[in-house]
Amino acid sequence: MSSITGVAGEERRDFDKAERRVLRRRSLSLLGSLLAPLKRSILLTALVVVVSTALQVIGPAIIAYGIDTGLPELLRGRAVPLAGSVVVYLVAGVLSGVLIAAYTVQTARISQAMLIDLRERVFVQTQRLSLEFHEQYTSGRIISRQTSDLDSIRELLDGGINELVQSVLYMLFTAVALVLLDGWSGLVLFCSFVPLWFLIRWFQRRSEATFRESRVFSAKLIVFFVETMTGIRAVQAFRKEPRNARDYGELTEDYRSINARAIRLFAVLEPGLTLIGNLTTAAVLLFGAYRVLNGDLAIGVLLAAVLYTRRFFDPMEDIATFYNAYQSAEAALEKISGVLEESPTVPEPVQPKPLGTGVTGRVRFEGVRFAYRADREILPHFDLDVPAGQTIALVGSTGAGKSTLAKLIARFYDPSDGRITLDDVDLRDLTNQDLHRAVVMVTQEAYLFSGSVADNIELGRPGATREEIEAAARAVGADAFIRSLPDGYDTDVNKRGGRVSAGQRQLISFARAFLADPEVLILDEATASLDIPSERLVQEALQTLLADRTALIIAHRLSTVAIADRVLVMEHGRIVEDGTPADLIAGTGRFAALHAAWRDSLV
Repeated sequence: MSSITGVAGEERRDFDKAERRVLRRRSLSLLGSLLAPLKRSILLTALVVVVSTALQVIGPAIIAYGIDTGLPELLRGRAVPLAGSVVVYLVAGVLSGVLIAAYTVQTARISQAMLIDLRERVFVQTQRLSLEFHEQYTSGRIISRQTSDLDSIRELLDGGINELVQSVLYMLFTAVALVLLDGWSGLVLFCSFVPLWFLIRWFQRRSEATFRESRVFSAKLIVFFVETMTGIRAVQAFRKEPRNARDYGELTEDYRSINARAIRLFAVLEPGLTLIGNLTTAAVLLFGAYRVLNGDLAIGVLLAAVLYTRRFFDPMEDIATFYNAYQSAEAALEKISGVLEESPTVPEPVQPKPLGTGVTGRVRFEGVRFAYRADREILPHFDLDVPAGQTIALVGSTGAGKSTLAKLIARFYDPSDGRITLDDVDLRDLTNQDLHRAVVMVTQEAYLFSGSVADNIELGRPGATREEIEAAARAVGADAFIRSLPDGYDTDVNKRGGRVSAGQRQLISFARAFLADPEVLILDEATASLDIPSERLVQEALQTLLADRTALIIAHRLSTVAIADRVLVMEHGRIVEDGTPADLIAGTGRFAALHAAWRDSLV
């Protein structure tokens, strides 16, 4: 039994390694695509940093020349070698400082260009992805991609890569200079690479999992916070504050614990680097001093060798700090690349068919089957013909499939089998532009964006004139209340339309739909959240809105159903009754019972 468990564990580890390799390749591919447009700037920056680093590294060699050659020459009355070495040392320092400043500015420009590109890609991609993605991928996780994950990458690009490139080049040039200056001292330095390799490898293995977990807990904190604030009404209504505080405290404790593990790793790494550096410097000094006593090594060369050895280990701590930022950024880049790799489940057609002019609005379901998941079939086999200009009301219990029909007509989802046509053209063959022009959905939420009332109505047809916007508002009965607002059509509705009532928001959304002038209009529980006076006001607007167009009304309130030409009663994804409101009320079926219960509730 234990051997089976061991094999399973080994297979799991192999799978994890393979998965990490795939994720790393995907992240590197994304990074490469961000760097590609900046090749010239990167090459120029690389040249600047190479020259500036070489000028920094040359210092100890100049000092060695000044001591071993300049000082003896000065004793002989010749000051030129020593003065020359001082001048060269100062010029190299000044030029190095100027080039470092230029390098810092240039790398900042490159990092900002990459971040802007990445932010725009994430925003455009999350808008492009289908509704299925957004229903599964919570808003908190998307916000985490745009905030904490991008911040991790920003920290890496702004300072981390800058320091890494400088540090690596500095160490490389320092090692080369030491070998050229004194090969034996270089050999002592290379011997220190053995304990360095073991220490860094130990840190890498443990920190990779630690920092990945840190990003996971950071995302969980953001998701929990966003979802709590989004649902704050429900939180306060159900007195969920103590439980949320307890859950959030547990998450912060987990986050603190994982960060404490990361700190403990650095508590071993940094002293370990310092110890190896000090021991190596001491070894170079002792071995060099012995050779100086034997006359095999000049004192200036020994001083330069000690300086080079000490300087070689100085950037180690910066590299360790970079690795911290790198681990966080790598995990963030993996998550962002995952979002960017997603493909819309409702793609644009490769060879679209034009909808053309004179669209009538006839909608047909032909053998449609739909399932959100393999074990959750909503429509087992569905056929429906909606003639052009007909208003259909869908009624039925929750989960009967009413909203699913609406989402399929709006092409938020594609059917698993069968097809849905608009004027005999499969919806999957229509461009999004044609489909969104012909089909408009008004939901219960009646979402308004920050901006003026006019701006929100104009969403129905971008570029519409003020006269057309006001005409649409008058047509649905919204003009009077809009003009009563402080700034009329220029009144800012505030976040999510908080300045206007639910009924007024719904009228604005109707004006938006009227301005769009679609051939097919879908009303998904558009009056469910309204009180009776507001519903009556909206009912009058509906008469105008539904005129001369195909309409699908999903409603639990049967007062809304009365304006329909045809009523479909649905149960478990099937139509169980089909007829005019009057005919169904006069019968003895499901709709008649619903209508009788509704009428009794009014009494």
